[in-house]
Amino acid sequence: MNIKPLWDRVVLKWVQADSVTKSGIYLPDGANKDRPFVYEVFAVGPGRKDVDMSHVSVWDQVLCGQYAGDEVSVEDENYKVVAIEYILAKIN
Repeated sequence: MNIKPLWDRVVLKWVQADSVTKSGIYLPDGANKDRPFVYEVFAVGPGRKDVDMSHVSVWDQVLCGQYAGDEVSVEDENYKVVAIEYILAKIN
């Protein structure tokens, strides 16, 4: 599958959040329905002159709000396309 986002967009794929992150943060699945969700970066757009896209790269895990961006389905896989400004944090 080849998805290439345009401009300052990032394609994210949802990661099961009911787990402990590498940094030791426990993210229970049913704790808060409006909480940020954990996603894996699937593709990163080229950016614009005024937007630095080097903060995220493919396979990074990030936090993004539940209602940010647009959900799309390609070949029976679900993705979320967001502007980089809607990514809240990077999980190391």
